[in-house]
Amino acid sequence: MEHHPPAATREPFPAIDTTVPHSARFWDYLLGGKDNYPVDRAVGDQVLLIDPDLRDAARADRGFLVRAVRNLVGESGIRQLLDIGTGLPTVNNTHQVAQATAPECRIVYVDNDPLVLVHARALLTSTLQGATEYLDADVRDPDTILQAAARTLDFTQPVALMLLGIINYIPDTAEAHAVVNTLLDALPSGSYLALSHPTAEVHGAAVEASMRRWNESGAAPIRTRSREELTVFFDGLELLQPGVVPCSLWRPELSDVGTHAEVHQYCGLARKP
Repeated sequence: MEHHPPAATREPFPAIDTTVPHSARFWDYLLGGKDNYPVDRAVGDQVLLIDPDLRDAARADRGFLVRAVRNLVGESGIRQLLDIGTGLPTVNNTHQVAQATAPECRIVYVDNDPLVLVHARALLTSTLQGATEYLDADVRDPDTILQAAARTLDFTQPVALMLLGIINYIPDTAEAHAVVNTLLDALPSGSYLALSHPTAEVHGAAVEASMRRWNESGAAPIRTRSREELTVFFDGLELLQPGVVPCSLWRPELSDVGTHAEVHQYCGLARKP
């Protein structure tokens, strides 16, 4: 069953700009999706020539999302999730993973690409017991996000804040910390922060070169951060083991074949005391 506000309360869809690459559509292309445009695929192909490991990083990031949400809902009892920088619907979306364990989970997705909003309203449906909502908003406007999300989430109860592959679109570190802190300050004790972010500490030269190509494309600029820089985002929180590590190495599922290789996408999960 879908959970949406009445049609009269919805904002009209803004126009979709197909002349400039967008991160959500670019990421969709890396994950093998079809909801992207020639401009996204062109830049994607150019970036992959420079950094062929980027697809592995994208898949590892999605794997971290799945394992983190299962941990949050299955082990930590979280029933509310605020997922900012949602991206286009693909397999194992946050609400699907969460509601498979606890159907009463309530999820708010946030993204600023109108194509994401179109697909989210059409494809991301909630269980009858829970709720799923979609906001068209920018991560740089946390107050607006919190005000709108409060229509679906109860901020007196713990919330899992999901910031996967989104803070890297805030190049200024002071602004990035201000955004994360504003969001965390609104959440009660027992809430969690899940964060993932590209780094140049793994495959450094290729990562920096591919990022320069992306930034030259006219899309929203992006940057890397080190493990030390990312660990600061978890200051004051209880960082769960194994700490800030490549997404592929965050509590990987047991495998009988081979080992899990490092990817240039770090992640971490922490609890607000």
